[in-house]
Amino acid sequence: MSDSDPIHLSPLRAGSHRGASAAPGQFNETQRQTAFTRQELMAILAVYGRKVAAGEWRDYAIDLGRDKAVFSIYRRSSEVPLYRIEKNMKLARKQGAYSVVAPAGLILKRGHDLLRVLSVLESRPRLVTA
Repeated sequence: MSDSDPIHLSPLRAGSHRGASAAPGQFNETQRQTAFTRQELMAILAVYGRKVAAGEWRDYAIDLGRDKAVFSIYRRSSEVPLYRIEKNMKLARKQGAYSVVAPAGLILKRGHDLLRVLSVLESRPRLVTA
């Protein structure tokens, strides 16, 4: 397995309930999913790990779909996600495949480079006034 191979985290296959003709573990053209590669997932988990260590984030979820893959970040698992890191291959040649989305749906940053897009999640120094 190379670093550019997608990581499939779920045994479920899109369209498997519709009588798909593919053998178990194989995808045909109509079942193809968008997934994070190993390098992408490692970059996301590096940021996630720093925020967990700081006590800001506590949980995450990964959703893999036909059109996009989403890494959702939660403060508590019972809440709506604080941020969603999305990979949408339909936008790869236009605005960039990666985006960070706030809870209200506002796109905080979008681009072609995942590390640059993830930089919006890093803590910035705050101005303290007395």
